[in-house]
Amino acid sequence: MRAFTKIYGGHPLHAVGLLLSFALVGYVVALMGPQALWNNDVWWKSVLVWFFGSVLLHDAVLFPLYSLADRLLTGIPRHRLAVSPVNFVRVPALGAALTFLMFFPGILSQGAQSYRAATGLTQEPFLGRWLALTAVLFTVSAAAYFTRWTLVRSRA
Repeated sequence: MRAFTKIYGGHPLHAVGLLLSFALVGYVVALMGPQALWNNDVWWKSVLVWFFGSVLLHDAVLFPLYSLADRLLTGIPRHRLAVSPVNFVRVPALGAALTFLMFFPGILSQGAQSYRAATGLTQEPFLGRWLALTAVLFTVSAAAYFTRWTLVRSRA
């Protein structure tokens, strides 16, 4: 087991998880057929284009940005703070990011005609509601941080 971990660089369960993920993707592609991944009519609506675009967007833009933000948070000297703010920033940021990822077509008003035809409503409230949810997440996290900070300072 140690030899595998030394060669692979991670726990064997990580390798098993990756192999299962690749097997699932292979099964889905085999079931759908490779032709389903490419749209000959409108190339930019193809699954492959969106997949590689999202990988590039994440790896070239988003990963360096949130890694830099995390480095700045974790780089604060420990003796200056009674309580580390890292998780009090990470949790609401993750909640806001995942909510945006799930609802970004509505937030960015994409497919407005289809949405109106299906529901009879507009996508107008999506952006405001997402911003309000993000503000609530960060406000609750800030309140939790300052409560924790106060408790730690009062004990000291």
